[in-house]
Amino acid sequence: MKKMLSIALAFAALLVFGPAHAAGDVAAGKALSGTCAGCHAADGNATIPAYPKLAGQHEAYLFKQLKDFQSGLRKNATMKAQVAALCAGKRKADCEKAMRDVAAYFASQKTKPGAADKKLVTLGRNIYRGGNPSKGLSSCMGCHGPNGAGNPAAKFPKLAGQNAKYIEAQLRSFRSAGEITNPPKDLSTLPGRANDAGRMMQSIAARMSDREIKAVASYIAGLH
Repeated sequence: MKKMLSIALAFAALLVFGPAHAAGDVAAGKALSGTCAGCHAADGNATIPAYPKLAGQHEAYLFKQLKDFQSGLRKNATMKAQVAALCAGKRKADCEKAMRDVAAYFASQKTKPGAADKKLVTLGRNIYRGGNPSKGLSSCMGCHGPNGAGNPAAKFPKLAGQNAKYIEAQLRSFRSAGEITNPPKDLSTLPGRANDAGRMMQSIAARMSDREIKAVASYIAGLH
């Protein structure tokens, strides 16, 4: 567990001193965000449990996800089509600006808090804060912070208040990819989700049981 935490912290430190990017334009992003509202709500606080809340998420993280949907590194047919529509007829630079603007808009919104299942709180808290040393499962707060605020410099997402069903689905997806011990060079061909740096989330999720995934997802929903 200590080794994995050290790797994560070292990676984060490297990114702090990485190249900076211009921030997106919030007003322009709002104007472009209309088609996002159907799944994520106009202010980014998705009320459909299967979809993620975008409100308050780190701008750099949101931009990265849009890029990964575009490239296919993160697989989702709906989101790939949405990014294609956003970038239709645009030059690469203008396409990236549009993605940054949309990311900036949702990052500027305030996350509405969620609620945890009281039956799962203890297990979820124990895993989130302490992991499970018996099977090498590191804590979530090592990268995402004790209150789920994440680390924007390292592109570790904010988790606090996120929809539990969405978190659960993502952990299962990371687990599917993480169960492949000899991954191909093209990670987009892996089953599940494989767009995490250094396969960190894949490695963590591969150590988690269904009950642990459900519990930590529920606990995250109640963080604020």
